[in-house]
Amino acid sequence: MRGPWIVGVLLAGLLLGACGDPSSGPGTSPPSAPEVSTTTHQRAPASPSPRAPAKAPRVLYLGDSLAMENQKVLGQELRRDLRAKYTSAPYSGTTLCDYLEGTAERSLVPARDKAAALVRSLRPDFVVLQFWGNAWDFTWCMDKITYDGSRERYFKRYEADARRLVEQITTAGGARRPRIVWVLQGPDPITPDRVRRVNGLYQRLAADSDDIVADAGGTVSPGSDRYTWTQHLPCTAYERAHPDYCTQPGRDRTALHRDDDYLHFCLAPTTSTPKPCPVRSPGILRIAREITKTIRQSAG
Repeated sequence: MRGPWIVGVLLAGLLLGACGDPSSGPGTSPPSAPEVSTTTHQRAPASPSPRAPAKAPRVLYLGDSLAMENQKVLGQELRRDLRAKYTSAPYSGTTLCDYLEGTAERSLVPARDKAAALVRSLRPDFVVLQFWGNAWDFTWCMDKITYDGSRERYFKRYEADARRLVEQITTAGGARRPRIVWVLQGPDPITPDRVRRVNGLYQRLAADSDDIVADAGGTVSPGSDRYTWTQHLPCTAYERAHPDYCTQPGRDRTALHRDDDYLHFCLAPTTSTPKPCPVRSPGILRIAREITKTIRQSAG
């Protein structure tokens, strides 16, 4: 049984690399920072949803390749439903330590886009963190600590980085400390217990700091088992009403993943250049709508 597991791990590495990890791989010089920040600013619609809170929230979205592919759709949902002032700065291949200040020389995220730096400059009401939990050696700041190499060491380091990130965001926010939204991840067919533990950590961190979780991963999981991976799910009422999102209407089911990518939710082929998903993808919309609903409930 170990042979298929190893193949799966190698496949995951290839998929993560295709979604924007540096082609040189870890252990070489970090990629140069882009000339223009990847932070994106988007306008609110002229006619906000009647469900929008009285005050438009400022939302900052950070994360890895999943956030990279989601960022455009999440911005559309937040602007339409909440009139949100939205900024996104995801970097593919990253994990929590990449967004820590003090790691710029060994990080995939430049100093200007560290979480604390963006909190100081943008003063968001919410910081949405979506991280799958980079389990393999794709980012230098993890010091080659991997899930397969040493599971307990991996979780210990991951939790320490998460708590440092909360501390840095809290300090940067000062009297206007933003509320952190931890996005719970969907099932992983290779390491299902890892995702369960990562999500448990996010839930504990939210409880410890009066923050919140958005169970976006639950929207791409079978209702019968939160941590069982599936490529297809029954179409929702929204997807049936919008046929582009119900990919197999004759079978009343929709695709969450491509045949060649079990991790990401964009139904377009992955590319070596990170970018938002260019096609309608049911999994991405489900995730974005759940994050938006969580923020709406918290913003009142």
